[in-house]
Amino acid sequence: MTAAVFFGCAFIAFGPALALYIFTIASDPLRVIFLIAGAFFWLVSLLLSSIFWFIVRLTTDHKDGPIQKYMLIFGVLLSVVVQEIFRLAYYRLLKKANEGLKIINPEETAPSMRLLAYVSGLGFGIMSGVFSFVNTLSDSLGPGTVGIHGDSPQFFLNSAFMTLVIILLHVFWGIVFFDGCEKKKWYILLIVLLTHLLVSAQTFLSPHYGINLVLAYMILALMGIWAFFVAGGSCRSLKLCLLCQDKDFLLYNQRSR
Repeated sequence: MTAAVFFGCAFIAFGPALALYIFTIASDPLRVIFLIAGAFFWLVSLLLSSIFWFIVRLTTDHKDGPIQKYMLIFGVLLSVVVQEIFRLAYYRLLKKANEGLKIINPEETAPSMRLLAYVSGLGFGIMSGVFSFVNTLSDSLGPGTVGIHGDSPQFFLNSAFMTLVIILLHVFWGIVFFDGCEKKKWYILLIVLLTHLLVSAQTFLSPHYGINLVLAYMILALMGIWAFFVAGGSCRSLKLCLLCQDKDFLLYNQRSR
């Protein structure tokens, strides 16, 4: 039973991301490089957040419980802000790299920023999902019984669905964020930051997993619709895609902007 839980939760959390990687990124070496670079940027943001948390723990280690709780909340919110700062830094790096590719080889079509936004968002999401869920996933192999002390017996399943939300949200956030940077609409960056903060803050609703997941999936749906239209989608293109009549649908074969 533990093996079934392990593989079931693993495929729920990482199955869609794995499918996106195989069908839209793995065939292009340049996209793989940008994906790894995006994951690296997320790792660096995590490193900075961890250094801050280590310093905070040293200074507040002997304080009472409420202070520890507030510091934990502040640490999570700071981590979100640092992630978005590094998303902005990665956008600027990709912008410079794209311009450099055009100068070096003007005849070759450079990747579009929409495509790079998708790839970098997936890199952010995969690395975020791995670090947030891998320890929980390893515990699902046992020993022990979830919920034996009155906690939710669906803890692993809820965690898997929450990890899936975070991964997909990073993809949508990346697309919307890069579009805001391209159009210099800075309020879009603020909206991305606020929704990221909101989703992260929902984790403090534990053990109310049902409310947490419903709110997270509502935000996922809204951000997905926004990202769909930002990436060039329309009701017509969606219909053609579902009917398998559009070979150049959205991000798969984007032209350079």
